[in-house]
Amino acid sequence: MTTVIPVGLITISDRAAAGDYEDLGGPALHEACRENGWEVIAEAVIPDDLEKIQRTVLAFSTQGCGLILTTGGTGIALRDVTPEAIRAIMRVEIPGFGETMRMRSLEITPNAILSRSLAAIVERSLVIALPGKPSGAVECLSFVKAAIPHTVKLAMGVPPSC
Repeated sequence: MTTVIPVGLITISDRAAAGDYEDLGGPALHEACRENGWEVIAEAVIPDDLEKIQRTVLAFSTQGCGLILTTGGTGIALRDVTPEAIRAIMRVEIPGFGETMRMRSLEITPNAILSRSLAAIVERSLVIALPGKPSGAVECLSFVKAAIPHTVKLAMGVPPSC
């Protein structure tokens, strides 16, 4: 029996938060979650602001999101602060997720080397910071999706089965 993973989606974009740009990343990830049988229970579009990112991640964790996916803010532009925001509130980082996403993405684009995508445990949630480009976010999620159910169980404190 599989347990449905409760998911929170956070689009991090100054332009999308201001209404100047249509959020495409959140809907693309919502569809990917649906295809994986995961239930999206919370969604937000917020600006590239360290404190707002932290507050939203913590709020979604408190709401019971076992998996929190962010899209945006993982590059090297001045306003890209998603990794810093997550690292400041995480319990532990899981380097294999970011390494896998970058290595697999390098097969698609040489610019993947600029990505600072990561995964971490914040409170009792697995948080994965994905690229802002919708196709990149969905691709990166697909590269690590097999490890997500077990990681979420561990993060939420479910004892591993023998």
